[in-house]
Amino acid sequence: MKAERSMQKALEIAEEFSRRFGMRGDVIAVRAPGRVNLIGEHTDYNDGFVLPVGLAHSVYVAGRAARGGASRFYSMNFDAEYAFDIRTPYEPGEPGWGTYIEGVARVLEKQLGRLPAVEAVVWGDVPLGSGLSSSAALEVAAGHFMLEAAGVRMPLPDLARACQAAENEYVGVQCGIMDQFASCLADAGFAVFLDCRSLEFEYVPVPLEDHTLIVLNTNVPRKLAGSAYNERRRSCEEGVRILQKSLPDIKALRDVTPVQFDAFQDHLPGETAARCRHIVGENQRVLDSVNALRIGDLAAFGKLMNASHASLRRDYEVTCRELDILHDAAVDMPGVAGERMTGAGFGGCAVALVERSHADRVEADLRDIYLRETGIALDVYRTAAMPGVRRVDL
Repeated sequence: MKAERSMQKALEIAEEFSRRFGMRGDVIAVRAPGRVNLIGEHTDYNDGFVLPVGLAHSVYVAGRAARGGASRFYSMNFDAEYAFDIRTPYEPGEPGWGTYIEGVARVLEKQLGRLPAVEAVVWGDVPLGSGLSSSAALEVAAGHFMLEAAGVRMPLPDLARACQAAENEYVGVQCGIMDQFASCLADAGFAVFLDCRSLEFEYVPVPLEDHTLIVLNTNVPRKLAGSAYNERRRSCEEGVRILQKSLPDIKALRDVTPVQFDAFQDHLPGETAARCRHIVGENQRVLDSVNALRIGDLAAFGKLMNASHASLRRDYEVTCRELDILHDAAVDMPGVAGERMTGAGFGGCAVALVERSHADRVEADLRDIYLRETGIALDVYRTAAMPGVRRVDL
């Protein structure tokens, strides 16, 4: 998304804020992107490595500090208002979009002290339930907005941790740190190479002069992702406990090298071995991808994307028929360097690296094949690597 379009969208939301809340004082606008993970799936909760980029699709918050103690947020997407008072005890209920915002506010209050109440309008175009981190974009946008309204500065890695804590504690989703970190710290033209244990990170160039990233939304809700996520997390933890008998120094699967895993995988039950094989191999694929991108070898990177999908399909078993239809079709198309599912799986999205000269044909053919095979329309988003959370000057 160009800066001009970002400002225009922020202005539209600011105008909606003025209509709904009245114009008193300056309006603050913040944008936070969704993310697509190029490679490194299900490694984050195993202390591993990930390689996400920020998306053009984003969440915007526009508003200001408010009088009194109650904060009010209006969602243009849901045509609904959510209010809470940070001075009163939290009352848990069925999690919804407002729960994410209130959770962030309460975590920030614990860490920084009392922040002023705010009133704001929220709008986003990150597709819900697609695996592109609409929830993290909402958390980060709301958190950064509340800090701006209070005139308080917080390092972006700390904001990412606060947003993750909010989702863990108030929404009840035991997510890893990748989504919030990417929404905070993505940069234009670069992927974020993140160590999910130490939170050390570096920027890796994504040379897209002759290529584009195409996100493919299956429009299949990830209905099984919650229970299956927990099952796979338990399998990984079981694998670590068993492997520690032979490798006492390991703390997580990220500490196991492919050579070590090959030597000791027979100690693991079959399904556990398959789950762990994916994580160990996926961490190595991230490291190899970083090396390939640094030298601009997109062909090598594309092969690693394909290998990642194969492992997620065979060993981690988190793809689905629709994701596999897309993958099998895409890898045989001219101009496609690589394609893989992204996110938790069981639906959601895939991401493809495609030569620009072939992108129109690839998109059209995938739409046709997917509709014919599934009866579902495929949504397609082209994107580059976009910057993380920012205040938008109005």
